[in-house]
Order: sequence, then structure tokens, then C-alpha cells
Amino acid sequence: MSKLILTQEVSGLGAPGDVVDVKNGYARNYLVPQGFAVPWTRGGEKQVESIKAARTAREHATIEDAQDLKLRLQATTVKLVVKAGQGGRLFGSVKTSDVADAVAAAGVGQIDKRKIEISTPIKTTGDHEATVRLRDDIIATISLQVVAAK
Repeated sequence: MSKLILTQEVSGLGAPGDVVDVKNGYARNYLVPQGFAVPWTRGGEKQVESIKAARTAREHATIEDAQDLKLRLQATTVKLVVKAGQGGRLFGSVKTSDVADAVAAAGVGQIDKRKIEISTPIKTTGDHEATVRLRDDIIATISLQVVAAK
């Protein structure tokens, strides 16, 4: 088992600044090379504090703000215009940054692309869903309408 400090949120594992124990292969082959975590050291406590301070600065200021944004996100269908071939198949897939840009363009609000989770890759036009973790305890569902560019 490897002890790591998470630098970014990893779904199902923890939030930035958390110290976690994971299997050696998971740490060596995925978390550390992708930049999601750094090895834990005795001097890492300062790093944990700075990561947690940055995390709280990025979070929405209050629970009320986060709940207001959740209501706006769930009341709006966000339209994404993407390049697609015949039959509605996309060239590539919709990424979290595309969703964040579309939400901002719709005038709903600003969300961090790292807080967006797309459960199954979006590779076709039509209606899809994504979730946004606004705070640890507030999760919003976004309705996405993916349409082909003309």
C-alpha cells in the first residue's frame, strides 16, 4: 500500500489535500503520473494545508450560493454544438471543459471543469446528463442537449 496526498479530486477516493492509502500499482501507474496525487512525506503536512486552503478558496463561498447555482443548473438544458458525422456520431467525445464552457455561455454560472463528472462518454448527438459536485455535500445534475454543427 502506498500513502499519497491527493492534489485533485478523484471520484470515489477523496478530495484535494486528503491523505489516502492505495495499492502500489494504482499509485505508480495512474494517480502520480496523471498528477492527481504526490507521495506522502513527513514534510508533506505543509503541502496538505496549502492544498486545502486553495480548495476552500475555489469552493463556492456559501452553501446558499451553491444551492442557488444547483437550482439554476437543474432548471436549464445546456446546448452543446459539436462536429458530428452522419447518424449523429461525434468526431471524438464531449469533454468536461466543453460542458463548463457551454454552461458559462448559457449564462447559468461559472463551474470548474474538474468538478464535472460524465458517467458514460458522450459520443452521439441527443440528450445526455452530467453531474457537478459544487461542494462535498451538494451535487447538481445538468441536462445536456448535444447537437451537430451545421
